Amino acid sequence: MSFKPLALAATLSLTLTGPAGAHEAEAGGGQLGKVQFANSCSPAVQAELQRGLAMLHSFWYSAGEKTFRQVLAQDPGCTVARFGLAALLMNNPLAGQGASPKAAEAAQALIDEGRRLGARSERELGYLEAVAAYYADFANRPERARQLTRAQAFEALAAKYPEDDEAQIFAALYIAGTQSQADQSYAAYLKAAGLLERLFAKYPEHPGVAHYLIHSYDAPPIAHLGLPAARRYSAIAPDSAHALHMPSHIFTRVGAWSDSVALNRRSAAAAKKDSSTVDAFHAADYLVYAELQLGRDQAARQVLTEFQSAGGAQLPQFAGPYAAVAMPARLALERGDWAAAAQLPVQGTAFAHTEAITHFARALGAARSGDAVAAEAAAQRLQALHKSLQEAKQGYWATEVEVQRIAVAAWIAQAKGQADEALRLMRAAADLEDRNEKHIVTPGRVVPARELLGELLLAQQQPAAALQAFEQSQRREPNRLRGFAGAAAAAEAAGLPAKAAEHHARLIELTRNADTALPEVARAKAFLAKQ
Repeated sequence: MSFKPLALAATLSLTLTGPAGAHEAEAGGGQLGKVQFANSCSPAVQAELQRGLAMLHSFWYSAGEKTFRQVLAQDPGCTVARFGLAALLMNNPLAGQGASPKAAEAAQALIDEGRRLGARSERELGYLEAVAAYYADFANRPERARQLTRAQAFEALAAKYPEDDEAQIFAALYIAGTQSQADQSYAAYLKAAGLLERLFAKYPEHPGVAHYLIHSYDAPPIAHLGLPAARRYSAIAPDSAHALHMPSHIFTRVGAWSDSVALNRRSAAAAKKDSSTVDAFHAADYLVYAELQLGRDQAARQVLTEFQSAGGAQLPQFAGPYAAVAMPARLALERGDWAAAAQLPVQGTAFAHTEAITHFARALGAARSGDAVAAEAAAQRLQALHKSLQEAKQGYWATEVEVQRIAVAAWIAQAKGQADEALRLMRAAADLEDRNEKHIVTPGRVVPARELLGELLLAQQQPAAALQAFEQSQRREPNRLRGFAGAAAAAEAAGLPAKAAEHHARLIELTRNADTALPEVARAKAFLAKQ
């Protein structure tokens, strides 16, 4: 891949103190998109430098690190390359995991070396110091504090250099990285989107602008606003596995399953080609989820079979273990195969919240099979995992596991004939989950709590209330096969044939290319044939 140099506007070029102007990165045929970053590094490294920056914007960590190090080998004084390396070492700034202590040590060494050598321009030193704000006093600050400091530093950089659009783009990214899943005003996301939207028209081929817009709209009520960026990003940087995958964050939010399938197949293939096992598993999880919504169980099982022996549960970044345990759980829970759910093998992982998925599925499967004893045994493990997450001060994941624990307790109560207690608990689980957005790494919980509430209400012969729960769930988790089937069954039982027909029809449309004969589809067709 090669890049063509292109001078930036004179207003930004005035900030340069070295011989090189700005260059535009355009990997062969636009394979990584176009990045314009004015800098004073050697003309000989400009193509590789801009290529590395394009990789940074698409979170292509392994290739980006290699590229920036190649730049430094040719131009040891290139401050922008050091900034790029230190930024890559922070890991995905929106996933919350942050840099490892080892990565932080390596980044600090790069920063210290850059300070010692001195930058060729005050602006370039500003980038290095902005990323340094994240690593300052690293061992004594929690990740949340680092995120806030990083955002403030890049906002200050963007304010100091208002003509520097790259500074605005990075500021938007790190502002979005401060969004809390408990804040359903989406203030940080919308602030970031406000910065990015004006740049999207100006830089339609920039990988970071499209990428970060997708992240900034990754929430139920605003997801539709991210569709233009989602439609664009995979075409901007098709050589990046992450760029191929990211649009499916929006497609999943709006229920565009076929689009999600198409891109995640390509993403998984690109990740495997690049030996990026975590990215491959991440794409596979989204792929399995989407295939199941389309009634393509055989396709979903093929993906699971392909990845089952790849050791995903032992990967160091939780996106891999999450996918490894979520995929088999989805296959059982999405089809109400409670016996299979109850027998899911426990995969050892380094992350309590990923292990919890299997115990949740096992407990739910046992409870719904009428085996309260087995369900309670699995529920005890959930309780222990919840406690360990609380002690580790992982509040978000502790809440997610608490939702699972309460939901399981509800179905155990139902199995014991304690209907009122079951309903109280299940409502509490659904309400708690609604106040805690899904994590950006996941396509969705293995089963939505409010959908489970609808199923419990149906089991308790309260179809009108069940229909309300299913339809409320669909507003947050749209176009779900099990959601349509549950709503149709509830509407039938409530004596609402028109409403039942509506949900049955949507179910049939959703599964028009199914590869598996599903009883939900057969029932829908039989009902509509009588209308």
